[in-house]
Amino acid sequence: MLHTIARFGAKAFGLQVFLAAVPCLPCGRLLAQEPEAEAPKVGAEAEKEEESPWLVIPTFSLNPKLGGAFGVMAAYLHYFDEKSRPSMFGVGGQYTSTESAIASVFSKASWDEDKQRVIALLVGGSIKNDYDDYLGSGQPLKTNDELRALVGRYLHRVHGDLFLGVQGTFTNYQLLGETAFDDQVLDVLGLQGFKSGGVGLSAYYDSRDNENSPQRGLMMNVNNIAYRDWIAGSNDFDVYRADFRGFVPHGAGHVFAMRQFNQLTSDAPTAAFAPVQLRGYTPGEFLSEYMSSIEIEERFRWNERWTSTLFTGVAFLYGDMPIGAGSKDRFPNVGVGLQYVLKQKEGIVINLEAAAGEDDNYGLYIKLGFGW
Repeated sequence: MLHTIARFGAKAFGLQVFLAAVPCLPCGRLLAQEPEAEAPKVGAEAEKEEESPWLVIPTFSLNPKLGGAFGVMAAYLHYFDEKSRPSMFGVGGQYTSTESAIASVFSKASWDEDKQRVIALLVGGSIKNDYDDYLGSGQPLKTNDELRALVGRYLHRVHGDLFLGVQGTFTNYQLLGETAFDDQVLDVLGLQGFKSGGVGLSAYYDSRDNENSPQRGLMMNVNNIAYRDWIAGSNDFDVYRADFRGFVPHGAGHVFAMRQFNQLTSDAPTAAFAPVQLRGYTPGEFLSEYMSSIEIEERFRWNERWTSTLFTGVAFLYGDMPIGAGSKDRFPNVGVGLQYVLKQKEGIVINLEAAAGEDDNYGLYIKLGFGW
């Protein structure tokens, strides 16, 4: 949802599912009429099994900028009623080879026959980044980022699959160079830490048949955050996001998925610019006033427990660029993944993915859930 979480939440425990913002459309219902081979059942149609409500998984990520990150996530699953989607309450922690440490508490709840939904996340930690070439400036940079963040969103179903709601964030974010030279590089690039708080609105459409492992349907999320100094901090700026995702079933349980995502900023400090948000790139390494991306993914289902993915995409940065970022504005990626279904009823998977971008950018991830 929010910039700071989009930038650092991925490092926290691989819960990248958590918001870059949120979305969905009725065309997904038409897809259900399309003839197809019978697919293995997931979600509410899956065979009922005596499964533990507890979920504990390791998390891992590796990239050339931040090194290796190891962690664990523990969560409890609960249904408030038969028509609501599964709710999840959990904690996560992660430690990296650059001596960064992050802890988080999160909740994702659906109740009142899925007429009401809430997502909340509390994150704290110390993040040490080690860049060989920061923002294309040709300069190495080591930073020590102190992060404290609280974000939340409430949605209410107003008609059919359409939700409207509010969201907010508070962050106490500091960006410090580890050496005097690093501080000079930060000054040249115009980067600085900031304390901020904001509120906004969200319009969310979700016709997916399953939130965790959708086989058909659409999701659309359009939202904003208005950061104001009367809430917290000294910066007045705005962030707008539009996220569109579609899922088309074919064959015996295979799914073709597509995502188009946009993040636009207005009067934002450089540190709050829109980052490239593609697997294979380090969040926050490349920033600009505006970012748009498109991804396609083929999800192959081999049996009731195992799936694999093949994906590719490209992100574009445009608008004002940070000083030293150069003229590079296109960032492609390609990758593969392997998933194992941990909870058949909920469609929850543990996901191993490898992705590569340009200029020696790459990522290796073990996390909960599909990439998006």
